[in-house]
Amino acid sequence: MIDTESNINRCIRSKPRGVLLFPDDFNKLGTPTAIRKALQRLREKGLIKQIAQGIYVRPKISELIGEVMPTAEEVAQGIAKRDKIMLVPTGTYALNALGLSTQVPMNLVFLTDGAPRTIKVGKRTIKLKRTTPKNLLAKGKISALVIQALRELGKDKSTESEIQKIVTLLKKEDKKKLMHDIDLAPVWIKNIMQQAIEQE
Repeated sequence: MIDTESNINRCIRSKPRGVLLFPDDFNKLGTPTAIRKALQRLREKGLIKQIAQGIYVRPKISELIGEVMPTAEEVAQGIAKRDKIMLVPTGTYALNALGLSTQVPMNLVFLTDGAPRTIKVGKRTIKLKRTTPKNLLAKGKISALVIQALRELGKDKSTESEIQKIVTLLKKEDKKKLMHDIDLAPVWIKNIMQQAIEQE
């Protein structure tokens, strides 16, 4: 047990600060029980902090504010990488990510091909909602966000300035990816996305 703890300690110290740590990262260093207990002790000693159930970090240190914990967004991406799943931001989070809303959502909702679950990160919540493969086929990062953001706004609910902002953002998208993603969108969203190509 002590060997497991010291080996995990060494392994954690060899990684850059701010990297998310999962019990599975240390599978070769002991049994699941020994790993869980070692992480618990290292947390009690102050080497690592627990962000959510089964997720730890050795925080980055800022000269101005001290410890810097990963954001809920970084936690979501870390889970996606670990579980090899896809995530597509939806709702208010998609609007915020595109700069269409200044509201920072407390709940981040993602569509996924992985298991549905809810993860609490401090005061914020990450919700993974399982969806059909079609909703995850978008190839462009911007165009995938646009489709979800417009769905959140609703048909005929976008203002002219919002549409122009969306069109401007879509012009930065890789054209092949944009053409691919336009075909996945409902007709009313397709018409808005099409403007980005017509205005070139």
